[in-house]
Amino acid sequence: MARPRDRSPAALDEASLAIIEQLQQDGRRSYAAIGKVVGLSEAAVRQRVQRLADSGVIQVVAVTDPLQLGFARQAMVGVRVTGRLEPVADALAELDEVDYVVITAGSYDLLAEVVCESDEHLLELISDQIRTIPGVVATETFMYLRLRKQTYSWGVR
Repeated sequence: MARPRDRSPAALDEASLAIIEQLQQDGRRSYAAIGKVVGLSEAAVRQRVQRLADSGVIQVVAVTDPLQLGFARQAMVGVRVTGRLEPVADALAELDEVDYVVITAGSYDLLAEVVCESDEHLLELISDQIRTIPGVVATETFMYLRLRKQTYSWGVR
């Protein structure tokens, strides 16, 4: 998902919230099926989903298992930064191997999730790309051994 500009909650009506809930349960659910549940026509659901996507509220994607696609190593990289955090976060977000970047409070200024083909690829990414970004002071890598839970259905408010 593109970097959000404004993190304040969007003003969503009950129908839009219901559509989002339906898509969180099954992102492949047809607009006709969603329309039956939320009381709208297929066309109305299609238009609302498009508006929600265009405004950055939702992103409908295929969530893959990196191991099944040949990416043998996933890791979370904690990054300590000197100076402004945003330029370093933006530089990390530009790297193909990085799929998630957050600015944090605590021991690390940034956390970046990375997906690599091998341990050698991970080493190259950390040493040659991440640590060379201006402002990066230190990194710590937490390699994933086994994924126990990953969900995208936290509901709506």
